[in-house]
Amino acid sequence: MEYNKLVRDKIPEIIIENWSTPITHIATGEEIFEMLKLKLTEEMKEYLESNDPEELADILEVIYSLAQYQNITIQEIEKIRLEKKEKRWWFSQNIILEKTIDPKK
Repeated sequence: MEYNKLVRDKIPEIIIENWSTPITHIATGEEIFEMLKLKLTEEMKEYLESNDPEELADILEVIYSLAQYQNITIQEIEKIRLEKKEKRWWFSQNIILEKTIDPKK
């Protein structure tokens, strides 16, 4: 079976324990970033299909890895999040923007 996707560090070990042989390589350079973005998409899709909180944890893990790749600390991301929350608040009121009307037209 072919996968060509980023997996957690222990997955090759688990595959071997289950009597199969993993064929792997270590991503470098731009491939790391591209594979992390694909992994984020995969994990988001899995969450949207299942609503499973474990998938949210997987999404966070990929976000942490993306931050590390881009040399951004989690504290920096949290600071940005709080700044946006301060300027625009958050999603607590469940507001749906249906449309806008331009008064000039």
